[in-house]
Amino acid sequence: MPAPAAFLTASLRESPQGAAVTRILAAALEAVEPGRAVRRFTRVEGDRLLVAGRTYPLSAFGRIGLLAAGKAAVPMAAALVDLLGERLHSGLVITKQTARIPPFPFPILEGDHPLPGSRSLQAGERAVAFVSTHGPQDLLVCLISGGGSALMTAPVEGVPLADLQTLTESLLACGARIDEINTLRRRLDRVKGGGLAKLAGGATVVSLILSDVVGNPLEAIASGPTAPDPTSAAEARAVLSKYRLGHPIPASIQQALGAAPASLRPGDPLFERVQNVIVGSNLLAARAALGQAAVEGFHPYLVRIDLQGEARESAFELATLLRQAWQTGEPAARPACLIVGGETTVTLQGKGKGGRNTELALAAVTDLADFPGVMLVTLASDGEDGPTDAAGAVVTGATFRRAARLGLHPVEHLNRNDSYAFFAALGDLLKPGPTGTNVNDLNFLFTF
Repeated sequence: MPAPAAFLTASLRESPQGAAVTRILAAALEAVEPGRAVRRFTRVEGDRLLVAGRTYPLSAFGRIGLLAAGKAAVPMAAALVDLLGERLHSGLVITKQTARIPPFPFPILEGDHPLPGSRSLQAGERAVAFVSTHGPQDLLVCLISGGGSALMTAPVEGVPLADLQTLTESLLACGARIDEINTLRRRLDRVKGGGLAKLAGGATVVSLILSDVVGNPLEAIASGPTAPDPTSAAEARAVLSKYRLGHPIPASIQQALGAAPASLRPGDPLFERVQNVIVGSNLLAARAALGQAAVEGFHPYLVRIDLQGEARESAFELATLLRQAWQTGEPAARPACLIVGGETTVTLQGKGKGGRNTELALAAVTDLADFPGVMLVTLASDGEDGPTDAAGAVVTGATFRRAARLGLHPVEHLNRNDSYAFFAALGDLLKPGPTGTNVNDLNFLFTF
């Protein structure tokens, strides 16, 4: 997990409260450290594995396997290896970045993200082969985290990888929500929508899940590899209609959506042998941040954890709330730390560089111009905001004037979707590096 100093930016270094702010950000991520999340819900007592109220006698299983997939796969897997030790017979880990990973007892594969690529396809086929070696006498522990949808893919017959890439790219560009994107993915992929559980050959499946989706719907997190799919083919096609994507979507996708579904429906008897457990979430991170804020002398207040929609529209909402809080002391008196969790989207209009968190921050610059005693900090919990190496940005009442002195115009950068360049010039990009966890985004609204 990043140390508080890893969050420092130009504005945070200049602010008397900057160090406190960095400690609050660090506390949020520390609370959802993946290994800790696994241990919170899982323990071993003698020959028994205890998971969220259920007991599994380990000696009753012929083989015990581990499959981890997602941005947090490595630390989650490391925690389980530490718990089960030599009781684990086999394992496979699929993640985004494999650099600087210490020696591990099982293979670690690197997939592609945010677009599934050739490595994702190889990882998906390896996952299919690995899971298929299990049978009714075995226990398979799955460790699922955000990013798993792209990092591991096994397209249904007739859908080439290139067509999945076209679909994903179109959905990301038009501002579709992650749950909408995954509604389509579940019907186009053999490992999604309960696919991994089905491939496990009747094995008992325990799935520990770190949620990166608003509301924690099991079917949407990494497209629900061990969860039933409550959506229909009509709902999947409705996503394409909503964003008017009929024309650029390849024929293979259209045909697959009209065929028998690859996903499994709720009530399928297969899920009687599956336990799905949410071990970490946006709410947990927000609560930890609020606790640290109180220690730092702020009045903490959780506004909501279901923020969705266009980033620039959310920016207006948050800037309005922040000005109101400073002026009225509602919903919390100064100094205050208000937290809003969720995940916004961006409809691309230009060819600039940025992500949803830096775009939200950029859209708030004008609304907060010259307003005293306020700060907005946007943070992607995985440390990577879209296709960039930044996690978010910092905005204060002085940001507009500082930018103007450098000849930077917020609206012009916003029209180009060029938020990264704007905040890079100001030294106000958050760059803690990849955090190893992923539980949506957090927005911190400070009044001083």
